[in-house]
Parts: sequence; structure tokens; C-alpha cells
Amino acid sequence: MAGVINGNGRRHGRVRMRPNADINITPMVDVMLVLLIIFMVTAPLLTAGVAVDLPKTRAKLLSQEKDPLTVTIEKNGKVFLGGAKKESEAIPIEEIAAKVKAIAENGYDQRILVRGDKAVDYGTVVQVMGELNAAGFRRIGLVTDPPRGESKKSQ
Repeated sequence: MAGVINGNGRRHGRVRMRPNADINITPMVDVMLVLLIIFMVTAPLLTAGVAVDLPKTRAKLLSQEKDPLTVTIEKNGKVFLGGAKKESEAIPIEEIAAKVKAIAENGYDQRILVRGDKAVDYGTVVQVMGELNAAGFRRIGLVTDPPRGESKKSQ
């Protein structure tokens, strides 16, 4: 089909078209930029959790071999299991031990961390820890934030 057309509209010989060996990377770059934006927007949403104002302490960070279960107590006294924060997922303190037992991987050897807001009543934190202890869990810890100026480098 490719040929040279002279002035009167007739084809004059065949000219071979050479294949284009260049790769058009513009569509690929466009797709990669869209994916980058999607990941940048969704990454902060993946770390969902209950926002609590943890008390500051000078204690060193613990090394952990696996993720512990987390019980979070908000300043209004609502208790949440894990990082979920939905009004329907607030758990009454009396039921917390049964819920933890249901999802504990290693039975009573499971480490449980209690994250209590610094404005929450101390009695509420102790009540949650007492319920867990009465259910047979012995590895219960409190989560705190390091004071300002110190970071994870002081492990």
C-alpha cells in the first residue's frame, strides 16, 4: 500500500516502511502516576485506629516478635478491641474478656496491650485490666508515648 505518488496521482514504485522500534512510554508513565496518587491517598487510611492521647514516659520500647492484641480506652470510657473505631464496635467492659478469648491466637499466653487515654478515669483502666486478668490473661501491658524529643532510636 505504501508507495510514492507522483504529481499525476500514480504510484511509482514501492517504498518499504521501516518498523518503529521506539517504545511509547507516555501511557505507562500516566498509569504509574495514577497508581502513585492512589497509593498516596489510601496509605494513611490503612492505619485506622482510635485516637487517644497517651501519657508520656521514659520507659524504653519493647521488642516484639509478633503483634499483640490491643484494647483501647477513649477518654469518654468507651472500650474498643484492636484499632477499629465505630460506634457499633464499642464493647462493654464486662464483655471484653470474652471477646479477647475468642480472638486470642495463643490462648492465655497472648500479649495484650491496653491503650488508655490520659484523661480517662484510672478506675476504668484498672477495671479493664482486672477483667482480662480474671479471664486468665497474664501478659497485660500499658502503652505509653515517649516524651517529646526522644524517638525510636533510643531502643
